[in-house]
Amino acid sequence: MADEGKTQGMRKRLIVGVSGASGALYAQRLLAKATQYNPVEIHLIVTQHARTVISHELGADVDLSRLAFRTYAPDDLMAPICSGSFRTDGMVIIPCSMKTLAGLASGYADNLLLRAADVTLKEKRPLLVVPREAPLSPIHLGNMVKLSNWGVRIMPACPGFYHLPQNLDELVDQFVFRVLDVLCLDSPIQRWGEPPSR
Repeated sequence: MADEGKTQGMRKRLIVGVSGASGALYAQRLLAKATQYNPVEIHLIVTQHARTVISHELGADVDLSRLAFRTYAPDDLMAPICSGSFRTDGMVIIPCSMKTLAGLASGYADNLLLRAADVTLKEKRPLLVVPREAPLSPIHLGNMVKLSNWGVRIMPACPGFYHLPQNLDELVDQFVFRVLDVLCLDSPIQRWGEPPSR
């Protein structure tokens, strides 16, 4: 990731967007692990649909804002992350719904998550999306190809099994560690051909 968003010392500044696709556990675990293993300042956007999914999948008492440096309302289009002058080291949307993917691919930034992603794209900062849908239609695939051609990293929520996970937590963690790896953040990821680092 670029160095331009670093604040104090080696701390990085990352925008995390959570949209209304299934897979809220990925977002929760990413927020927890990113700050556990890195000096990172997380700016969080959770859409209204994402809040509904979080309540259904993780429980009504789960509040992801507790894991972030700052949280923004999804309709706050005056937030600092709306501007390219607000320096960051990049953004990840996890999970990314097909509606959010389509909005980004078409430049339809009608909420803060899409506006922040649009700014990240126009400023040529690292942008990673974690789509969660199956099966994928030609429209979904076309939007992904379009974004990939613009430099967006596409990382579908498809966990691997080469590290021989013993439970769901290990499966989710390894995928989240891979996301952090793509974002150039530290984690105890188990790499192929190397002994476990944890």
